[in-house]
Amino acid sequence: MKEQLQKILKQALNSLVNEGVLESIPENIRIDHSKDKTQGDFASNIAMVLAKRAGLIPKVLAQRIVDNLGNNTQIDKVQIVAPGFINFFISQGENIQIIEQIINQAEHYGKADIGKGQRILLEFVSANPTGPLHVGHGRGAAYGATVANLLRGIGFEVDCEYYVNDAGRQMDILATSVYLRYVETEQFPDNGYKGDYIFDIAKKISGVKKFNIFDGVCKDEKNGGNKEKHIDDLIANCKSQLGHDYKKIFDLAINHILSGIKIDLAEFGVEYQQWFSEQSLVDSGLSEKTVKKLQDSGYIYEKEGALWFKTTDFGDDLDRVVVRDNGMHTYFASDIAYHLEKFEWGYDKIINIWGADHHGYIARVKASIKALGHNPDKLEILLVQFVNLIRKGEKVSMSTRSGSFITLEKLCKEVSNDAARFFYIFRKSEQHMDFDLDLAKSKSNENPVFYIQYAHVRICSVLGKAQGSQMPDLALLNNEYEQTLIKQLSRYADTVKNAAINYEPHVLAYYLRDLAGDFHSYYNNSEFLIEDKILQASRLKLVIATKQILRNGLGLLGMSAPDKM
Repeated sequence: MKEQLQKILKQALNSLVNEGVLESIPENIRIDHSKDKTQGDFASNIAMVLAKRAGLIPKVLAQRIVDNLGNNTQIDKVQIVAPGFINFFISQGENIQIIEQIINQAEHYGKADIGKGQRILLEFVSANPTGPLHVGHGRGAAYGATVANLLRGIGFEVDCEYYVNDAGRQMDILATSVYLRYVETEQFPDNGYKGDYIFDIAKKISGVKKFNIFDGVCKDEKNGGNKEKHIDDLIANCKSQLGHDYKKIFDLAINHILSGIKIDLAEFGVEYQQWFSEQSLVDSGLSEKTVKKLQDSGYIYEKEGALWFKTTDFGDDLDRVVVRDNGMHTYFASDIAYHLEKFEWGYDKIINIWGADHHGYIARVKASIKALGHNPDKLEILLVQFVNLIRKGEKVSMSTRSGSFITLEKLCKEVSNDAARFFYIFRKSEQHMDFDLDLAKSKSNENPVFYIQYAHVRICSVLGKAQGSQMPDLALLNNEYEQTLIKQLSRYADTVKNAAINYEPHVLAYYLRDLAGDFHSYYNNSEFLIEDKILQASRLKLVIATKQILRNGLGLLGMSAPDKM
């Protein structure tokens, strides 16, 4: 219907061009669903957009546009509202057609081909494999997976990728932490990994020699030393004393944790087409080649024995080190090589979903893309804010390094996958969120997950009790609750499109909550199994369409549509 209204408005505007009121008309005419049902079904601000060009006040131009609309059986009434909105009231006959469309198209209803032929690489979560996924990672996982579903729903081909940071200092700290637990020392560095999972990995080690790892190591911070040099000395001792066995521990630790991450994500309903190893950049020499390419282009200079990338030439606030004075490549150097590799895979768009603490990293990554001769606008970076876990009104304290955190696996077992997926995306990704455990588990109307799924269950119950069949007359669906529900159904396809294009899953989540609310109101104020079999058949058809939209929408959010609760 929106497309039809755009066509009707274009015809009216062309008439004004012919009359000399306008010189030209815009290609895109905005049509929105009206938020207030007293203001019709759709609204357009086109008169306000073009008023200055026409030399008229918006309300006067709006009247000129309306005068040129002509007669249309799809439109019951057109209303002009200050300062110049044009509101459209759609005829009942036009509105009820949505019921047949939904039932006929079933699971395909709401899908579109906007992105047909375009490929997107979507990278998300990519947590360091230094420990299990925790509740903070869960938000990025739910958000990324749902964005992928939405984009596929409007025709894009989406490949999801996990970038495995399996190289560098953090991995060495992990391996050394595991060895320290293996030798059962009472001393443990403050910046080592202390979770119980480290003990679990250490128990798998056998046949590796035990030595005094603290021999020759500088003091830690508690004893007046430097904690960073302390852990680096421990790492150096491990490497020199263990030789090949160090690599065995290193690989054992990463493989154990990465295997757990893959299992947790799969059980959370998150699938990846690609797992990309940072170590592969080192092994292939791509990181080194990328730095050389930047050197040849004049973007690298040496200072204090290190190599620096002139990111300030591209808008960054500081230049950045890519190779340290000890010859080791920084994480940034690997990231540049990784993004160069991404751009050469031929995707139409590359999307990274990062934690909000990576905001300052955006400028330097875009700088590297531009310096390497690619279009940085092809890369979109979406940020996900932190999660506070709330239990009985109190914030749950968490720290990955100390091991005091709640894993994603435990969260899902406590509140269910469906509740976790929904609560994670129920707020805009850029907003901080409080995850209320008690609310997520409650079976009440205040819990949006229960509220939506219960609507689906109620419909299944009604349909299960219905007997006999009669040809419906959808024109009989004319009471207040039926009209409200029908109009809400008509918003679904547009809601999916907007949620996908703007990477805003919460828009669909809010829609489903509102749809459930409209159905519950209808259910509480109507009877479905009645003597008037034609009206019964009509009402059942409406609830079948509602059931389909609930199922389709929940599916895009990665959630189930239960028949019973």
